[in-house]
Amino acid sequence: MTNGVGRHKEKLNSFELALRDAGIAHCNLVPVSSIFPPRAQVISKGQGMKLISPGQVVFVVLSRNETDEPNRLISAAVGLALPRDKNMYGYLSEVHAFGKTDSKTADYSEDLAIYMLASTMGLHFDPDKSWDELKQEWKISGKIYRTTSVVQSAEGDKNGLWTSVVAACVLLP
Repeated sequence: MTNGVGRHKEKLNSFELALRDAGIAHCNLVPVSSIFPPRAQVISKGQGMKLISPGQVVFVVLSRNETDEPNRLISAAVGLALPRDKNMYGYLSEVHAFGKTDSKTADYSEDLAIYMLASTMGLHFDPDKSWDELKQEWKISGKIYRTTSVVQSAEGDKNGLWTSVVAACVLLP
């Protein structure tokens, strides 16, 4: 999992700089939906960087956001919910938010991932409860192992340059 931020007068260049900051600009990124494969492992960014080379095609769950509005708070996050049973798939969620801090965006991305995972497991939940209460209930069920996330936020450049943020989960073979 990785994240980055970039700033430039051109929107595309700002995105490219955010990908560079995240360490994945040198790859051909193929966006995929939100399934974390069974028996897959989460490894450190450093370990992952050793496994990819320039021009390599890699699958990625990518969240991005951008603004050219001075001082506007933007964020992007990818949340992950893993089942206790490693033979079952997990869920990844992407969040692109305005006006939310790192912690609020990260929490929300994990809440979305755990909601999707819990619903596939047939766990009962009350949609009128708060996310935190639901998360607690789902974790108590003993079927969900853990949640985590990667997030990046930034304020729009004070001079109006494009500001881009990315958060990604890179899926390596």
